Amino acid sequence: MKLTHYALPALLLSALLPPAATAQNAALDARIAQLAAAEEAKVIAWRRDLHAHPELGNEETRTAGIVAAHLKSLGLEVQTGVARTGVVGILRGGKPGPVVALRADMDGLPVTEKNELPFASKARTTYNGQEVGVMHACGHDTHVAMLMGAAEVLSQVKKDLPGTIKFIFQPAEEGSLPGVEGGAKLMVKEGVMENPKVDAVFGVHINAQTEVGTLKYRAGGEMAASDVFTIKVKGKSAHGAYPWLSVDPVVVASQIVMGLQTIISRQTLLTEDAAVITVGMIHGGVRNNIIPEQVELTGTIRTLNKDMQRKIWEDIRRTATNIAESASATAEVDITNYTPVTFNDLKLTERMLPSLRTATGSADKVVQQKAVTGAEDFAFYQEKAPGLFVFVGGMTKGTNPATTAPHHTAGFRIDESGLKLGVTTLATLAADYLTLKK
Repeated sequence: MKLTHYALPALLLSALLPPAATAQNAALDARIAQLAAAEEAKVIAWRRDLHAHPELGNEETRTAGIVAAHLKSLGLEVQTGVARTGVVGILRGGKPGPVVALRADMDGLPVTEKNELPFASKARTTYNGQEVGVMHACGHDTHVAMLMGAAEVLSQVKKDLPGTIKFIFQPAEEGSLPGVEGGAKLMVKEGVMENPKVDAVFGVHINAQTEVGTLKYRAGGEMAASDVFTIKVKGKSAHGAYPWLSVDPVVVASQIVMGLQTIISRQTLLTEDAAVITVGMIHGGVRNNIIPEQVELTGTIRTLNKDMQRKIWEDIRRTATNIAESASATAEVDITNYTPVTFNDLKLTERMLPSLRTATGSADKVVQQKAVTGAEDFAFYQEKAPGLFVFVGGMTKGTNPATTAPHHTAGFRIDESGLKLGVTTLATLAADYLTLKK
């Protein structure tokens, strides 16, 4: 009989574990892998249902109801309405011990799906005053399904777990409407990392450009901090036919956009870490022949360490104000941190690497990747406890990543055979953290 890595004998699995692991640990991990394989069809069914019924951030009432009902059926302590629509389940093991948290995000995106799938989303809603389609275009449906599966797997081995597992199902990872607090930041504010206090937190994210069966991670700064900047350029209005009577904020704003580019290309040590400044919106003027009094620029900053973040903030303020002053205009600069750096704790990452290799069944399938300039609000949990965030392959084997639809696009899709590894990874990380000596 051909053995898959989910049927590897305990002896081989023990070879992948650190010296502190015992035969009992290896047997527990083997049992987790077997249970995850048995759950595969159920996890895929959950995912398809959630994919067909996506909900935007802070509106995940249907999703939350499904999650809460499942956790209650497993006998977990369940709290609902956390950070508006979030759900938290607590599983207490057979013995006292540490507390570990596992997190999944639940929200979809305002994207109209263009996949020919029987469970493709047909959902519509209103977002920012516009009628839009709604789609799980970043894989949060898979995250929910995988964590539901991990909860079921771990509930079947809870007598062997010395400690407590907290399952965090989070709303609004993609962000709330302007002026509305939400997501991981609000969950932390409402005490999700306390009572009981979390000692370590783990999360996974499906990736459509990583082959099924592979896990990717980066020790230290893995995903970028996301900052939002607004620059209000104020000049003097005039008739478009007489520009010499104006202080033209459109021209000044254009110069500021170009000046911001030199912060990255000429003033930032990119050999240390990647960084990005992008102007995403320019608003100003009401008529073709009227030079407006004000133009507003809005954009994003991405950095992977605090020193670089601090420097770029200072560079933006200096560049914008000095360019404006050179033209007799003024520039008001406001910068707000939206998400901190997603930072994988170095000691925790090293400690849990054998668990990732156990989950995949092969050290070759656990790959350290380069930093990602996308952002993840999982970072807020990592500010409260050491954390590890891992990418799970969701691309069909043999596929060229360049041919796959990126995340946040209408054609985004996932190979569902990758979900089993996600369930195994979450459950293995939790079980190993609780059972292995530090």
